[in-house]
Amino acid sequence: MRSHNNTVRTPSGALSRPRSIPKGTDFRRRILPIMASTEQRLFARGDGAMPPELAGRSTQQAVLSRCLGDLVGGAAPPHNVVLVGPRGSGKTVLLNWFKAACDDAPPVEVLALTPRDIPTAPALTATLLPRRGLAKLVLRERPKARAWRNLAEELAARCRRKPLVVLLDEAHTLELDVGSALLNASQQVRAEAPLLLVLAGTPGLPTHLNATGASFWDRLGEGLLGVGRLTDAAARAALSKPLTRQDVAIDAYALDAVIEDSQRYPYFIQLWGDALWQWHLANPNARLRTATTAAVKNAVAARVANYYEGRYQELAAGGLLSAATAIAPLFQGATDATASNQQIDSALLAAGFEDSAERFAAFEGLNRLSYMWRPPGQLPPVLWSVGIPSLTAYVLEHAPESASHTPPRRRPDSAKADWC
Repeated sequence: MRSHNNTVRTPSGALSRPRSIPKGTDFRRRILPIMASTEQRLFARGDGAMPPELAGRSTQQAVLSRCLGDLVGGAAPPHNVVLVGPRGSGKTVLLNWFKAACDDAPPVEVLALTPRDIPTAPALTATLLPRRGLAKLVLRERPKARAWRNLAEELAARCRRKPLVVLLDEAHTLELDVGSALLNASQQVRAEAPLLLVLAGTPGLPTHLNATGASFWDRLGEGLLGVGRLTDAAARAALSKPLTRQDVAIDAYALDAVIEDSQRYPYFIQLWGDALWQWHLANPNARLRTATTAAVKNAVAARVANYYEGRYQELAAGGLLSAATAIAPLFQGATDATASNQQIDSALLAAGFEDSAERFAAFEGLNRLSYMWRPPGQLPPVLWSVGIPSLTAYVLEHAPESASHTPPRRRPDSAKADWC
């Protein structure tokens, strides 16, 4: 909130004066309000930015915190951690939260990476063993099995000096030989030194890790964590608590409308929160009511439509549009609609996917792109859920009615899963 002397109240509540404000009347009238609005971005809108309220992730935070406790005590946790979930659900946020927790817990050291940082096995070794000459020593070894054993030995020595956490985001795009080297080295190192891998990726990550040949990776126990939509209570907290801390009131009916429209999807909640916050900045004395949600709904809908269009184009580029259209009716009519393997298989078969290999490729492709996913930890029967809410409805609305069945493009590095 802006005060009478042009100071700006930051999201934390502190007051700060904008720097070097020109004295021109036009600047004060037109530009200064924009500057204030920029400084007061309360809600995060993607890219892993920490939201003002990290709600509904207590289970994931508890598992990661226990692992950190082991490392601080000088021991390797009993398992690595794999965060799996649709895009926009907050996996990168959890990685950033855990990195901050590790930074506050010396002597733990953290490497935050993406597959772009380690495109090859030599790049992986150079990253994990940055001391001059050490990486070259390991990489000269042949055959490959001996190379990763040397990597494991030197990495273990590093971890004995200081516990190490390796955070790897977008792990579903990791090159298979790099993944194999990393997972194999981790298995050996963790038997003798404090090391923790935390991998995060889209629902296709387990299939991708299976393809590395490291069959032991999934012995995670509680370390395999799904990150999906929030519960109703958590979704309400994610939106209302940041506003309450800023002394901004939102009516119960208005909150109901936002939760219903967002479908408890973390990215959409942040879009709604940002739209409501920007409206409040322009109307600081007004309460957030149902009329407010109606006033900003079109702006939110435009951002959501842009997001859907990007996902739609990915489906089309992957040859998955016909498969996505075929199964979309299974997920209509309820926010938490689910479908079994048999239901999805039957829908694909009815749509012309007569070959079982084609149907498997469709399952794998739709899962990889977060169109649908199977949250881990389910008791049988295992059911599929939508990854991105209402994307199925968008596909049904925009897919050409005359579109003929085309086989999905199957990735050669994918390992078959138990899908039907």
